[in-house]
Amino acid sequence: MLDAPGFESPPILPGLIPFAGFSDAQAAVERLVEIYARNTAFLRDAFGEYAAGRFTKSQRVRAYYPAIRIQVRTYQGVDSRLSYGHVGEPGAYMTTVTQPALYFDYLKEQIGLLLKNHGVPVEIGESNMPIPLHFAFADGQYIEGAYADTPGDSLRDHFDVPDLEVTDDAIVNGTWQGRSGEPTPLAPFTAPRVDYSLHRLKHYTATDPQHFQNFVLFTNYQFYVDEFCQWARETLIQGEGGYTALVEPGNMATPRGPDAERSGRPPARMPQMPSYHLVRENHTGITLINIGVGPSNAKTITDHIAVLRPSAWLMLGHCAGLRTTQRLGDYVLAHGYVRQDHVLDDDLPLWVPVPPLAEIQIALEQAVAEVAGLSGWELKKIMRTGTVATIDNRNWELRDHRELAQRFSMSRAIALDMESATIAANGFRFRVPYGTLLCVSDKPLHGELKLPGMASDFYRTQVAQHLHIGIRALEMLRDMPRERLHSRKLRSFIETAFK
Repeated sequence: MLDAPGFESPPILPGLIPFAGFSDAQAAVERLVEIYARNTAFLRDAFGEYAAGRFTKSQRVRAYYPAIRIQVRTYQGVDSRLSYGHVGEPGAYMTTVTQPALYFDYLKEQIGLLLKNHGVPVEIGESNMPIPLHFAFADGQYIEGAYADTPGDSLRDHFDVPDLEVTDDAIVNGTWQGRSGEPTPLAPFTAPRVDYSLHRLKHYTATDPQHFQNFVLFTNYQFYVDEFCQWARETLIQGEGGYTALVEPGNMATPRGPDAERSGRPPARMPQMPSYHLVRENHTGITLINIGVGPSNAKTITDHIAVLRPSAWLMLGHCAGLRTTQRLGDYVLAHGYVRQDHVLDDDLPLWVPVPPLAEIQIALEQAVAEVAGLSGWELKKIMRTGTVATIDNRNWELRDHRELAQRFSMSRAIALDMESATIAANGFRFRVPYGTLLCVSDKPLHGELKLPGMASDFYRTQVAQHLHIGIRALEMLRDMPRERLHSRKLRSFIETAFK
């Protein structure tokens, strides 16, 4: 970021905190918290002075993000089973960091793995990347009356503002190209990219980022939200599962216990994609998000949740069954995708395969068997594994029947929806373990359209089971060692050390 044109004097900065070496992960993260808290407070205080009219015409203020860097000088043997926690070759590596208190456990784990696997200190200090004023306010709120530009004066004349040149997905997309002598990225996202998504999450879901849990369910059907909230409240009353609270849109919280009272108030209007969080220690609970219909929503929400580095996400949605042998209410476990959603074509080309992840597939199949009370050959009566086609045209039934039938036959697709491939592809792109379990809600190619009165008792029973299968699968994944869950399939041969 360059200083505004016409300003010759350097910006006012807080005192420099130079890089210092750390061999203890806890102490390293505490230094990150210290630098970030001081620098954002410096910007907020300066903005208060600006809003009160006490800035001179040429006064400019700046503070920088904290950073982590490490210098590895030799090739070192690292456990080949590990998918993250180490760098690939000698060199200098660095990442900028935002809101380290929110990411405390994550950063502690990642730094701890670097210390363990490379045996050299990590360095913590200030980067040369300015913190945009907008991101110095964690809740995204500041004095709106002072934000409006006055004639001959602009907020950007005095403070740094978000810069799209450093707020992108070049690192995770594999398109990052550094300048000579520039450190290699240590983490998949820059601090401004993380800040951007943290602020958008609150806008889209009406809950603060700190409430999001590491295990995420996406759905496109309100019934699942109602069932999830009812089950969550019953679970909290009974004190089961280690869950401590349910947080709903507006940050309304219902704590554990039979006499618990809800705090907070609902938002004035429901957000585009409301989120519900069954909280557990160390963010090991479950977040459910109703993403609505369509691949655009699916991409938008996963673009932002990815910066929280969740342990896994699953799609639980409804789909059109494409085979005559399927019934309404049957389950589809996706092991491949036909990607005709188009929203990710520029970020993840269609020639890139999106593979099934064994850890997720096994957990979902076991959860179906456990919740439905079936196993082996009997399980095939209600569940089929195969390819899911995802499209961006909700009224696909109105296209030429022969064209569609040929395309589905060639791809071997057994189900069609509008979100699953998008969520899986973005999981692959962002290195987040992903999976899909759908429920057949109609069979348009076979005369069973999604119309009122079409649902059978079997269908209603299966829908009620569907959510609990997803919950059980996530609980199984939670019990799995973290290094096993984060599959090596998600990693390329040029990767960041942080997962």
